[in-house]
Amino acid sequence: MMDKNTRSIVKSITWRLSATLATIILVYVVTRDIKASLGIGLIEVFLKLFLYYLHERVWNKIKWGRKVLVESEKVES
Repeated sequence: MMDKNTRSIVKSITWRLSATLATIILVYVVTRDIKASLGIGLIEVFLKLFLYYLHERVWNKIKWGRKVLVESEKVES
């Protein structure tokens, strides 16, 4: 069974929110500064989205681990 696109999008968003919340909490525990925690959390969200995009684009150029589908496999998928 395969996930629908909507499910994958929701999972991605909830994961990103969870990870950012963890960063905010960690920074707050270390600094006891809510402004710094929220600021770093905000920066972290956009930085990691950008890094993930770059990561995906680099991997898109790497042929290793890919399988070329023949026509009959494309129809079955």
